[in-house]
Amino acid sequence: MANPVLRSFIKDIPSCLKIRVEQVRHGHHLRGKPPTIALTLQQRLQLLKGPSPTKVNIGFFASKPSFQKKQAWMAERKIKRANMHFEKEIRSGKLPLNLEEARNIWLQTTSPYDIQKIADHYNIFQDLFGNAFFFPVVQLDINYNIDDNDTLVKVYTGNVIKPAEAHKLPNVEYKAQNDTLWTLVMCTPDGNLENSNNEYCHWFLGNIPGNRVEEGEQIMDYLRPIPVRGVGYYRYIFILYKQSQRLDYAEYNRLQPCLQLKERNWNTLEFYRKYQDYLTPAGLAFFQSDWDPTVREFYHSVLDAKEPIFQYDFPKPYIKPQTWFPLRQPFNLYLDRYRDPKEIMKEFLLRKLKTVDPFKEPKAPHKYPNACYIDKRIPSWLRVQIKKERLGWDRVNHLK
Repeated sequence: MANPVLRSFIKDIPSCLKIRVEQVRHGHHLRGKPPTIALTLQQRLQLLKGPSPTKVNIGFFASKPSFQKKQAWMAERKIKRANMHFEKEIRSGKLPLNLEEARNIWLQTTSPYDIQKIADHYNIFQDLFGNAFFFPVVQLDINYNIDDNDTLVKVYTGNVIKPAEAHKLPNVEYKAQNDTLWTLVMCTPDGNLENSNNEYCHWFLGNIPGNRVEEGEQIMDYLRPIPVRGVGYYRYIFILYKQSQRLDYAEYNRLQPCLQLKERNWNTLEFYRKYQDYLTPAGLAFFQSDWDPTVREFYHSVLDAKEPIFQYDFPKPYIKPQTWFPLRQPFNLYLDRYRDPKEIMKEFLLRKLKTVDPFKEPKAPHKYPNACYIDKRIPSWLRVQIKKERLGWDRVNHLK
């Protein structure tokens, strides 16, 4: 009855006042501004975030394919998409698929933009250069030799390479003119043990003539990836700079082999600010790596240091005070809560050794464990324990 009366009452009220009147429903009031005036969630989030900083391109201009080439590729794509049997013929092998040709087309067209987007997704530019970015116009071809059988692991854009696979010096190739000079830096913005704002420099080559990497000046020797246990994936980034002239990197020279991590403290932004008039970033490649057992061995035998480990110290589980007669709780499990775990495992081990004979084969398990008869006169907690032992559940599994 209230709603028809309210509608007839507000029929002649102006629209600006009608919004306020219609907010009252059965004694409840809408909080805040009306929906027609209040900001949306997206607008509120935008106000909290604030204006996005201006991104500055510090690299070379990435050329785009001509309009005629684009038209030709689009026409070819339309023809292939219109062919209903094209995909089946490719998958079955009836039509040859030249992956190298497809990769070359990608390198000539959208590769700088795609690599820049992927690096931005991994927050590489923000961690290294702040609000600056660049387009990788020079394609870096980097691979690691795993063994003597010429097994290679290539570095792309964020693929996972284990520390054991990257313990040797990588092979770096790129296209460049003979009369140019280049600088190659490998660093990681993750896991600096002294200052989280700094990085570690894993490799530094300067004044590289053309693409002859082996003839460049080695300012810092190569240090294999050493991701700390318990942290996760580290990003290892290769950046290729083009030099406008020969540079003196004497201040960055380190005694080789450099096995002191504090000597490898690095800050890409400070380095670029100092040489920005002579260096232009042109190439980018990176991979991810997480801990494996070879990192511990490297810390102990090469760095002669204790391996840092990050792990969560779980608090001891709370056990309420023991009662005289616990109700509705398994008798044996309740008592085990207040016993030493080592004593319990010792008891299970002794029970296991009673049935083990070094000169006889182990007793065959029951084919149908739940179908075996158990005397009903046995207490319920003991019947459950016998079933668990037959099925191999609970602590019995630790002694197999």
